[in-house]
Amino acid sequence: MRITVLGAAAGGGFPQWNCNCRNCRGVREGSVRAKPRTQSSIFVRPDDGADGVLFNASPDILQQIRANPALQPARRVRDTAIAGVVLMDGQVDHTTGLYMLRERGSPLPLWCTDPVAEDLTQGNPILRVLDHFCGVERQRIALDGTAFEVPGVPGLSFRALPLQSKAAPYSPHRDAPVAGDNIGITVTDRARGTTLFYAPGLGAIEPAVFDAMHRADAVMVDGTFWTDDEMIALGLSRKTARDIGHLPQSGAGGMIEWMARLPARTRRLLIHINNTNPILDEDSAERAALAAERIEVCEDGMEITL
Repeated sequence: MRITVLGAAAGGGFPQWNCNCRNCRGVREGSVRAKPRTQSSIFVRPDDGADGVLFNASPDILQQIRANPALQPARRVRDTAIAGVVLMDGQVDHTTGLYMLRERGSPLPLWCTDPVAEDLTQGNPILRVLDHFCGVERQRIALDGTAFEVPGVPGLSFRALPLQSKAAPYSPHRDAPVAGDNIGITVTDRARGTTLFYAPGLGAIEPAVFDAMHRADAVMVDGTFWTDDEMIALGLSRKTARDIGHLPQSGAGGMIEWMARLPARTRRLLIHINNTNPILDEDSAERAALAAERIEVCEDGMEITL
């Protein structure tokens, strides 16, 4: 399978439009060696296929399509390589790009869990709005490990796993989570026998989650914050990383510790990186600490083959 990182940043992108933290100011001024990033999304397709699956529809989707010609194969007057969309949650930075896909000539094939479908028809009724344009052909993602396929994307299968994280602020489940608010997905290339575990929003690593990570050839997981109190220390929030559903990289029980327990063969990548996270600075001690643990920081346009 071929995986394209369309966007690697958390909500707001990097630099964030209204932020003057050290990272955002530094990348604008050129005083920090860092690459701008759009909001997180990946595109996965089989080795020999043009069409693939879009994981999350970022508000930056049009920019991401322009930057990645593989998503526009130009086989006919109106064309796209997006055979279907899989949503990991109902967050704004993962769903509002659906509005930009409204010119399809047929209903948009969309896979999501029941709680996410509820949020996107009530709290933030994107799916109802799209009914006035292309419409949506919604498919239910089961949470019992049942595999599903996306028509037009042969050779790849997908299995969902419920995660501990946070539902969107407009969700009735925001402070009373239910299974399916957030999921991780294992993508399997049946011909090669290789797997990717993808979880851009991850608040805790439970046994089933670590088992999925341990079995995968590559893990691409939540890289939002370096420390649990990152936003508090900067005076930007009163909530910790864990309070808002993200496991920090550093500290006891952090993502670095969990990744150190993975097999040596596992490729380890962080995605959904907040603009405040020091790992965006390529010369930072934090970035060097990740490199020492063989952990990669995703950037827009990164290509991975498994």
